[in-house]
Amino acid sequence: MTRPGKIVCVGRNYREHAKELGNDVPSAPLLFLKPPSAVLAPGAAIVMPRVSQRVDFEGEIGVVVGAALRKATPAQCAAGIRGIAALNDVTARDLQKSDGQWTRGKGFDTFCPIGPLWEGHPPLDAITLVTRVNGVEKQRAISAEMVFPIPDLLSYISHIMTLEPGDVVATGTPAGVGPLQAGDLVEVELVGYSAVRNPVEADA
Repeated sequence: MTRPGKIVCVGRNYREHAKELGNDVPSAPLLFLKPPSAVLAPGAAIVMPRVSQRVDFEGEIGVVVGAALRKATPAQCAAGIRGIAALNDVTARDLQKSDGQWTRGKGFDTFCPIGPLWEGHPPLDAITLVTRVNGVEKQRAISAEMVFPIPDLLSYISHIMTLEPGDVVATGTPAGVGPLQAGDLVEVELVGYSAVRNPVEADA
């Protein structure tokens, strides 16, 4: 997949995930950005930075924008989706907590594996997300469980910044996040649509 112009991410968009980290569910979508330089191809290695003692997987539904969206309605946003791709919002959890804002903890090179783009318009409330580490299932959720549905997320973002063709929106991770270790193999699958599988290695 072509590197996106920007990656807009949504935090705490599943109630059980917010709960497992001791956070309240936000009253409006909680947004942050990952740099395009974090994008990683399927099969390439996630590199654990030396400055972090805990690097977590976060499986997500990545929505790829197909048309410019500015101050758009949810219906316009749904029509403007190009497709979806499996995405892993890799996070240095200790740095995220210590910094108080998330740029460093979310922004390292290799921290955004993205799978092949599935082009089309899937049922946005019926996408099944599964994350596995070394073949063991760690996360499973359906998109209907999101606090803020995908068209509403895109509309909300479009009233802040124009979403441009090729941009990616990472729509939040469900409960079950956990740490990775060097030597692990982590896979995020959008069942029937896209999957991304990456080994994990220490920073040499």
